[in-house]
Amino acid sequence: MTLQERLAQELKSAMLSKDAERLSTLRLLKSAAGYLQIEKKTEQLSDAEFVSLTQKEIKKRRDAIEQYEKGGRPELADKEKREVTVLETFLPKAIPAEELEQLVKATVQEMGAASKKEMGPVIKAVQAKVAGRADGKTISAAVAKALP
Repeated sequence: MTLQERLAQELKSAMLSKDAERLSTLRLLKSAAGYLQIEKKTEQLSDAEFVSLTQKEIKKRRDAIEQYEKGGRPELADKEKREVTVLETFLPKAIPAEELEQLVKATVQEMGAASKKEMGPVIKAVQAKVAGRADGKTISAAVAKALP
């Protein structure tokens, strides 16, 4: 079952259980997926594309949470946090920190990176290997720590 098919099932179960907040979040994700399909001119998104899309949507929510908290709107920040929780169910299980560190070290050795100037290519290579199981900020921090 692809992640898009799972989204359709989750939408249906949210409708049946009359869970309005969850339904709203799932509809937003379905809409974003639809726009991406139109943009890519494809019938079905691959799971990797769907995970990438979900990560972007989560990042939007986290940015909004930060802004709402700075603006003194905790009720709106809480709503965004609940949306992030729903969206995270579509992401693969996160990679443990130790495993990420080992992967980064191996990638640095493979590429022969010797300084922080070479962070960009190393980060891209690591992102390809973890396939959505870690966010960019975490990967960037791990690479920065591994490079002298």
